[in-house]
Amino acid sequence: MAKTQESAQAVATAEKKYMKPSEIVTFGIGLFGVALLTGWMPDYTMTFFADFAFKGKGFDSAQLATVVSSVFGVAGVVGAICELVIGMLVDRTRTSLGKVKPWVGFGAIPLAIISMLVFTAPNTSSFTVATIWMFVIYALYTAISCAVESPSNCFGALCSPNPKERSTAISIASFLRSVGQSGGQVVIIVVPVIMKALMGQQQYKNAEGQGIDLIISTAVCALGMFIFVMIFFANNKERVPYTKEKVSLIESIKLVFTNKNLLLVSLTKLFGFGRGVYGTVSLYIAVYLLGSKDLKLALMLPMGIGTAVGTLLVNLVLKKFSTKKTFILFCVYGTSSLAILYFLSRGIGFNSTLTIPFLILNFFCGIQHGNTNVTPNIMIADCIDEMEYKTGKRQEGLAYAGYGLFSKIASAGTKWLAPTLVYTWSRYQFSQSANIAYATQSDDTLNRFLAIYTIIPAIFVFLQFLPILFYDMVGEKKERITAALAEKRAQNAEAEGDAGSDDSNVEIAE
Repeated sequence: MAKTQESAQAVATAEKKYMKPSEIVTFGIGLFGVALLTGWMPDYTMTFFADFAFKGKGFDSAQLATVVSSVFGVAGVVGAICELVIGMLVDRTRTSLGKVKPWVGFGAIPLAIISMLVFTAPNTSSFTVATIWMFVIYALYTAISCAVESPSNCFGALCSPNPKERSTAISIASFLRSVGQSGGQVVIIVVPVIMKALMGQQQYKNAEGQGIDLIISTAVCALGMFIFVMIFFANNKERVPYTKEKVSLIESIKLVFTNKNLLLVSLTKLFGFGRGVYGTVSLYIAVYLLGSKDLKLALMLPMGIGTAVGTLLVNLVLKKFSTKKTFILFCVYGTSSLAILYFLSRGIGFNSTLTIPFLILNFFCGIQHGNTNVTPNIMIADCIDEMEYKTGKRQEGLAYAGYGLFSKIASAGTKWLAPTLVYTWSRYQFSQSANIAYATQSDDTLNRFLAIYTIIPAIFVFLQFLPILFYDMVGEKKERITAALAEKRAQNAEAEGDAGSDDSNVEIAE
């Protein structure tokens, strides 16, 4: 009888609501702020290095393309290492503010500064100096952005011990993060419009040729990032209790890599590493296939809106299906939508009649991104519960770092593959004029741009769901682990006399 009462109490504890409505919103606002800056930085940094930073310096185009590819490949390796190190440090962080909030809040200013420096190239005619600068500045940006992004992703596993409440919070936050990514694209378009109005057409063209619009856009997004992160920092709390064990980096890595389900979720990034190449070519799709750089917003906004809608649809689908089925369903959908976009575009041809159908289909292609923004984060939080259930150790930092490690390895592959496809395989011609941003391209190059935007990502979207076929933290197993952890935490809280304490920013679940 006593055991039955304890189990009932554990279930009630697991289903308790912990977060205030405003916290769910400000969690999303924080992710919105981070994405406002980091969501567009990699792709625009690539085009800045290739097209603007050293224009008119006489550098060989083939050599520059090779270096740009290598810069992003090396940065991916740096990011993978940083993910593990930062994950370990997050798990060792013990402050009155929590283990995640200090990293996000105090990392905002360094991230804003380094982001500005990325678009401030040295005035040099030395290819060696230019190469060293690109490697160093982007590696630093990668490391600092990891120190903010990775902990901010961890917060979803700490905001509530209730899996349903935490899933809702993660879904809404992911929706706002996807809006933030589109918000950055809006800034990049609005800034040139204002510049053109203030400077006149010719002066603006000269400024655009030097990438000044990118520098100003970065400053606007960096300021916005800081403001929104501070709103999150001031209002949100961590509510899942720490575990006290100190674990070495080697033990932590072993723990992460021996958890089957976490490993399978992480492998989705590796299997799908090439799905992100569309982002690198999107600017050139706007310039050459749709006819204007200004249509980059028209191109990416429907996809961004589709992504935002997708995050909401995922939340609805999760009410009917498990995370496993939801992930697979959206991957199949994403592959199909990208294939349809490719064949329709080739059928219509690259002319003005293509623009509207292309933009409409772009919205439907964006819906599948909602899945990869939401479902893996919910799965990882479930995997953390499973690891705590099996080992008694709760390591959000390392769990998300393990996923982040694979993400950064995949990103390194993407950042190597993308410029290789865009600048070498497509036979892209660089502009040699200081006052002309983009040179004329051949029809063969345009056809290859379209393939990079559609068919190539479609292949990787399909591949990424294969590991999830073997994922099993769903159904009865998930419910059993959730109830067991709730019962254990209730017993620990009662034993320590800490139940219901609200005296600090880190609240222990009752």
